[in-house]
Amino acid sequence: MTDNAHFKTISCQECLSGAGLDFEFTMAFQPFVDADSGGIFGYEALVRGPQGESAPSILKQVTDANRYRFDQACRVKAIQLAAELELPGVLSINFLPGAIYRPETCIRATLEAAQELHFARERLMFEVTEGEKITNHAHLRGIFTEYKKQGFLTAIDDFGAGYAGLALLAEFQPDFIKLDMALTRNIDKDVVRQAIVSGILATCGALKLGVIAEGIEAKEEFLFLRDKGIRYYQGYLFARPGFRSLPDITPEGRAVLESAGR
Repeated sequence: MTDNAHFKTISCQECLSGAGLDFEFTMAFQPFVDADSGGIFGYEALVRGPQGESAPSILKQVTDANRYRFDQACRVKAIQLAAELELPGVLSINFLPGAIYRPETCIRATLEAAQELHFARERLMFEVTEGEKITNHAHLRGIFTEYKKQGFLTAIDDFGAGYAGLALLAEFQPDFIKLDMALTRNIDKDVVRQAIVSGILATCGALKLGVIAEGIEAKEEFLFLRDKGIRYYQGYLFARPGFRSLPDITPEGRAVLESAGR
């Protein structure tokens, strides 16, 4: 029997204690860089093991039976750590659509954590990965609608690398899309990727969606995308994830921002 079969609200404290889970985890944080200001727009919370073990080593322990509790615990743990670290800007958290039965009910522990830890809900962004096969678009649309109603930001992660692509945007429009590194890698010298990204940017411009370019590792990739008007970036060029810490922009990353005319 899965959690959805005997669905119930979980409290903030239950989430923090890992109730119902037989494994432990924590978070690392990687910044989003704002090329307009040269500062940090926010951070994405990334699952890690208690000793810094990789995300896959934790995610492989997630099953249909514990998916809901894991999803709830991730949200609350990310907010708790962000509050302790005095995280500036937006906190972005990945969520599992299949773990959410009724968004208005599932969101209660998140709201409780944000209120108790004095973390403004307007600073929370929830990402759904395009890499997860989504068969019930109406369900996901309902989740996004409820999140916007609550004042949260929303994003489609790994855009361009998954199953649905632009078809997702016909169903619902998030606040941001995150261009997957499969599209941004070596884009400065790949005319095919350039054509695809140009089309995506035109669509996002028409729909007034923000764009975050992921996986940026080379100065040339950044400069090409910056020339196309993209404002927000994430990748090793600017900072690697910090285990239970908030890394600043690297010296190399700051130099690249300056070279772009900031």
